Amino acid sequence: MKKAINHIIKSIAGFVLLFNILALIWVIIYSFIPIPITKLMVIESQSKEVKYEWRNLEDISGKLQLAVMCAEDQFFLVHQGLDFRSIQKASEANTKGGNVRGASTITQQVAKNVFLWPDRTWLRKASELYFALLIEMVWSKERIMEVYLNVAEFGNGIFGAEAASQTFFKKSAAELSTTQAARLAAVLPSPRKYSATNPSKYVQGRVVWIKQQMKYWGYKMTYDKDFVEKMIQ
Repeated sequence: MKKAINHIIKSIAGFVLLFNILALIWVIIYSFIPIPITKLMVIESQSKEVKYEWRNLEDISGKLQLAVMCAEDQFFLVHQGLDFRSIQKASEANTKGGNVRGASTITQQVAKNVFLWPDRTWLRKASELYFALLIEMVWSKERIMEVYLNVAEFGNGIFGAEAASQTFFKKSAAELSTTQAARLAAVLPSPRKYSATNPSKYVQGRVVWIKQQMKYWGYKMTYDKDFVEKMIQ
């Protein structure tokens, strides 16, 4: 009996070690190559045409980088994958009722989009937290932003900043104006429900708010943690 228990423990430990090694290798590989495809893209491609064009970060407007940070994760430069400030605020807002508010960071969204599958189970959420922490250990903030802007869905079957810019505005992601960048960032919570080219009143309100936040944070995306720390004090 004791030998059987020891064998089970060793097997579990071996599985956990192997999983961590493979996950680390996967994250390291994706730290320097373009992401070829995501599970959501595969799912979407079964029912519609999927548009996806990879672009390096220097070929994506700094205005869009700043807009998505202001819209989705204002503490992106200073957290380590999890934003406990936003988690607390979301918890307080959700207990008051009304619209349920999320608190996923950009890093968590990258973890979900690149390494995991789109559902709402506890297993997937726990895996998301695991990969988010692993990504922060291996990748730079610039790499996280680069991957996020390339795999995020900005419209129905439209993935990445370049495909979205070409589809909606007939220009490259490097040439986006402030308003166009804010529109793309505004639809990120529900890209199949909201439109960047035909914005609803809700999206228009989001655009105004995002542009105000962009002025507050500055128009240049510096990836400077000290700068952000001073801004939030």
